[in-house]
This record gives sequence, C-alpha cells and structure tokens, in this order.
Amino acid sequence: MARHLFGTDGVRGLVGEKLTADLAMELGRAATEQAGGAGTRVLVIRDTRESGEMLESALAAGITAAGGEALLGGVLPTPAAPLLIGQYGFDLGVVVSASHNPYQDNGIKFFGGDGLKLTDAAEEEIEHRLADAPSSTLEVGRVRELHGTQEDYLRALETRFEALDLSGVNLLLDCAHGATYRVGPEIFRRLGATVTAIGDEPDGRNINEGVGSTHIEALAAAVVAGGHDLGFAFDGDGDRVLAADRNGSTVDGDELIALAAIHLRAIGRLNGDGVVVTVMTNYGFHTAMKAAGIEVATADVGDRYVLAELRERDWTLGGEQSGHIIDMGFVPSGDGIASALLTLEALAGADLAERSAMEKLPQRLVNVKVADKARALAAVAGPAEDANQVLSGQGRVLVRASGTEELVRVMVEAPDQDQCDEICASLVAVVEAAG
Repeated sequence: MARHLFGTDGVRGLVGEKLTADLAMELGRAATEQAGGAGTRVLVIRDTRESGEMLESALAAGITAAGGEALLGGVLPTPAAPLLIGQYGFDLGVVVSASHNPYQDNGIKFFGGDGLKLTDAAEEEIEHRLADAPSSTLEVGRVRELHGTQEDYLRALETRFEALDLSGVNLLLDCAHGATYRVGPEIFRRLGATVTAIGDEPDGRNINEGVGSTHIEALAAAVVAGGHDLGFAFDGDGDRVLAADRNGSTVDGDELIALAAIHLRAIGRLNGDGVVVTVMTNYGFHTAMKAAGIEVATADVGDRYVLAELRERDWTLGGEQSGHIIDMGFVPSGDGIASALLTLEALAGADLAERSAMEKLPQRLVNVKVADKARALAAVAGPAEDANQVLSGQGRVLVRASGTEELVRVMVEAPDQDQCDEICASLVAVVEAAG
C-alpha cells in the first residue's frame, strides 16, 4: 500500500486543511495501536506554533483512546525525542512541528522505540489503520506532563561536551522563535560563552519569520553589527544549524560537516573514517575529504536517507548542505545545538573566519518550472553529460526533478563563477524549451 499522508518527514500541511485536530487524534490512535496498543508509553513534544497545543491535545486523546499513556514533554527541539526515548524507554515518540515552514503549517512525525524515525512500512501500517475501526479495548489510557525534559536534554549535551570550555567566546544565536529558544542559549552559557540571542521571543506566529537558518542573512548582519566572534542560526524545530563568521560570511552544512569530520577523525571518533553526504553537497567537500583520507558516501537528499546510509555502514557522521547534521555518537537525528557545539569543539579556540577544512567551488542552482518533468529531464540528459565531460573532474553538473513540486533543479559547480553561470544558463535554457 502506498503512503498518501506521510511524506519524507511525517505528515505535514496547512492546519485546518490537510492537518486537523481530528486527523491528529486518529494518527495518535493508529500509531499507538501499531506500537502495541494498551500500555504503550508515548512521548509528545512540540515547537512553538500556536497550533501546537491543539494538535498535542488531539494526539493525546487518540493515544489514550487506544489505551496508551501520553507523556507531554512540552516545547523541545526534535532531537530531544530520540534522546528521551532512549533515556526513559518509551515505546513511541511524536514531534509536533513543521520545521522551517511558516506558522500556518504544522506537522506530526513519529519515532519508534529504537529512537529512529518510523520505517516506510510502519507508516503504511498506520495509514491502513486510519481506515479501520478503532481496536476495541477495555482500557482507557492517561495523559500526564513529563517534567524536567529540558533539563534532561541539557544534561545530555553537557555530558557529551563536558570538556568544551567556551570562556571568552562572544556568541550570537538565532533561535528562529522556535523550539531552541530556551535550551539553545542556556547550554552555551553553561559552557562559559557570552551569549546574545535573537529570535528568542516566540508568540506562536513568528516562528521562522525573517529569522533562523532559512534567513541566515539576519544572523550574518547581526554578528558583524554586534562585534560577535561568530553566530549560529537554528530552524524552527532545532534539527538544523547554519553559521556566520565574524566577517558575516555564511557557513553552510557542507563546511560544518567538513570541520567535524576532520576533527572527529583526529580524535579517533569517526567510525570507519567515512562520512555520508547527499548529492547536493559541494564538489569541494569531496576534494577536501579525499585529501584528508576520509571516505565519502553519497545518499539521496533527505536526512532519513543520510541516516539509513550511516546505519548501513556503521559510520558516525553525516548530513546535508542545509544544516541537517547527524552525529550518531550523540543522537540518531539532526541536532542543531549539538552540531554547533561540535563545530566549536572542532575549532578548539580557532577563528571560524580562518577555517580551512574545505574550499567551496562556485555553485549555481536554478529551479525551473516545467509542465512535464520526465520530458525536461530526457531533453537535458545529453547536454548535462557533455558539460560534465567539459568539467572533467574539476566540477560537476547535477540535474534532478523535485519530489514535491513541478520543478527541475539544475545545479552546476565549476572552478570559476563565470564558467559556472555560463554552463548553468545553457542547461536551464534546454529545460525551459523542453518543459
């Protein structure tokens, strides 16, 4: 059975249209039944959207209708879910968040008792159960607040980074008015940094609005204006991070992963001496890792695919250009706060503006609207291959269809920007003519 509700990161959509309280209740019921029914212990956490409390309550109603116990952990970053599942032995975890989307959207994503996002098969079974009558049970579950969850998450971060001394570091954090607005500034202060925070006053509607990792320019400008050493920007649910150095230059996930990979290998914590990235990762990353003697595996776009490759290879580190960075040594999920701390650990007091882990190749990415993705891809296949031969190992061309929109994405990386722009423009013209 194909999934209709679940996308690559749970069920997500406009609240009141695709995502309703009724649907949330039914998802809570079906997921609890799928996980074992009566007696199933389910953690529920959320971000700061105004619809979060409604969906949290609806989920709890569904969980208890199936005889489960709903434990409400409050506002926490997404990676706290697998961490708390492991700590308390919960059977299931639910995160109510739409990540970097605007406040009008929300989402529901599930984690299993192993701390991993549910498999496609498990999500298909939940969808199948939605169409069935609820299982009969003589037990009615209960709802209770789970106190101390923020401290549990902070304590785990402190334990992992106990040797990190941030005394003298003048740091700016952009919390996107989202799930990191409390725990983010707190952990950096506990480790000794001087912290200034922006995007730390959520009102239910301002999440991701002009702030956070999808608006990194706000952080970059504020770092320079405030004379900070560096800054980090998280997204709404705290599973991504991007950075800005003291000069206002932005540092994406590719560079952060490169810094982390070289550091973890140096201290003997990079299992398999390899790292997993995606097809969108800058060509310069591959060049740098080859020089460092670190193997690179490439996965499809999406943190679930990065995680699957990490587990398959029993490796530690992977991530995406967007700032989803997974360190399996901490938690099997993207964690923006932990990744920022890992960056500072890797720098060991050095200036982020003087980083040298990799040299990015000039890149140009254009999203082309098309009526027929298959026809456009077929037309551009030959010219794209010709361009790759011209670049001959000094760059690359990647043309791929969007999985969610009627778009074909054309990406070119080349030794200089003029060549990059010229090749990209010619391929875009082919796609436009065919599509």
